[in-house]
Amino acid sequence: SARDFYGILADAGVELQPKGFAVGFRVEHKQSYVNAAQYGPSTSSRVVTGKARTDVANGSDLARWGRKDSVPVASYRLATGAAWDGKRERGAYSFCMCPGGQIVPASTRPGEVVVNGMSFSQRDSEWANSALVVAVDEDDEVLEPYREKWGVLAGLKFQEDCERKAAEMGGGNFTVPVQRVTDFMEGKESEGLGEGKDTSYKLGVVGAKCHELYPPPLITALRSALQTFTSTLPGFITPHALLHGVETRTSSPLRVPRCSSSLACESHGNLYPCGEGAGYAGGIVSAAADGAAVAD
Repeated sequence: SARDFYGILADAGVELQPKGFAVGFRVEHKQSYVNAAQYGPSTSSRVVTGKARTDVANGSDLARWGRKDSVPVASYRLATGAAWDGKRERGAYSFCMCPGGQIVPASTRPGEVVVNGMSFSQRDSEWANSALVVAVDEDDEVLEPYREKWGVLAGLKFQEDCERKAAEMGGGNFTVPVQRVTDFMEGKESEGLGEGKDTSYKLGVVGAKCHELYPPPLITALRSALQTFTSTLPGFITPHALLHGVETRTSSPLRVPRCSSSLACESHGNLYPCGEGAGYAGGIVSAAADGAAVAD
């Protein structure tokens, strides 16, 4: 995380600008559902990972298909620019979809909970997960209380606040609050979760009211997006899918302004901001490309 470094930059008088970002949850389905939804029941039986337990769970027809005849483990990419928040439309999308993967902790401070996802090289987990997030603009009304107190750091403080709420809702020890997607849609707490068989997350989960982790406009927009996504990928809204709170670090809420020609910091000429933390990338590849451009 670049959060501590933002304070160092601010203390040194480096100019910081707010930028838009996105927040939400990490949603997890059984990989067998994603395979069937994307390929259909016939072709999905050709998904073979080589891990016997996963292949059985995925419904692979091992007697008929070998690895050389198999099809890739399925993934998805979902997006809408029309997620209605009660007053206006917002962008909402899946992000960093991890087929055959696992949800992992990404917290960098005690007392905060934030999750991320990863895929194994063989995509051989029984689970599929993705970020499910909604856009927050730099001048967003949900940030107004934070702008009044923190100014340019409003987005950063908002993210931190959401992560603290998730930690409190989880009860500590990096336990993650979770909610069935169907319960999220209905605004009720999920019960009967937390025995380890409902999720790939290894540090523990607890059924919770995850719809209380974000301001109402963002929750309303995420519900609207889910309705759109389940029409694109039937069955996406299901009691067998869990939302894990929270996914807040899709991109930096701040940018260090730089000269368009020299790429040097506008306020400090010997500083060359680049990559995600500086607000110029949104993932591993784009961060590497930006770093290469600045180095040149």
